[in-house]
Amino acid sequence: MSDNILEIKTLNVRFGGILAVNDISLDVRRGKIVTLIGANGAGKSTILRSVSGIVKPVHGEILFEGENIMGLTPEQIVKKGITLVPEGRRVFPNLTVLENLKMGAYLRKDDYEKDLSYVYRLFPRLEERSWQSAGTLSGGEQQMLAVGRALMSSPKLIMMDEPSLGLAPLVVRDIFSIIRTINENGITVLLIEQNANMALKTCDYGYVIETGNITMQGEGDKLLNDDRVKEAYLGKSRNG
Repeated sequence: MSDNILEIKTLNVRFGGILAVNDISLDVRRGKIVTLIGANGAGKSTILRSVSGIVKPVHGEILFEGENIMGLTPEQIVKKGITLVPEGRRVFPNLTVLENLKMGAYLRKDDYEKDLSYVYRLFPRLEERSWQSAGTLSGGEQQMLAVGRALMSSPKLIMMDEPSLGLAPLVVRDIFSIIRTINENGITVLLIEQNANMALKTCDYGYVIETGNITMQGEGDKLLNDDRVKEAYLGKSRNG
């Protein structure tokens, strides 16, 4: 079995005449946390949406556990073991917390009660608010719900698009602690994050994406200490 759970090879995605992703190749090792950092519009979300089957690339391969999943529907890809926590949470505001979580398990034919208990252990507040409408939750609680909903599909790979966006610093620390816990429990994580400092401190390996291209890559701590990354994404100049 390959060390890589996900392999993206020479991926090209166009929107109209615009090349959003240009011949990108990257690997996600099984059991690791991998992050993509870069400015807005760099192509990061497009990569995740391509893996999820939401966006159709014009060229390339996406291999999950050695199988090319290009052309599969989003539902088929979820069944394979890939799930996405979308940017902006996108919970169902008029459904209860519990109903939102059950939506994450809608493709499953087996008993999901064990996973529901796991989600409640990770996020005790969700259990406390299980009969509360999701639209009445705080931003942090909605993010917890979005992650919990994704976990209800029992994924092998969970992809997260900007999980800290718009959240208070204390909540951001909680979310990243949960990401580490999820990973320690055996789920591979592919993460997009504007908070490059937190992302690089958390990840095992990172890629820097600029205008649809990979410009740098390496272990998280090495990227964190790279002058170019500091200047561009961490708000630190080369002189300090």
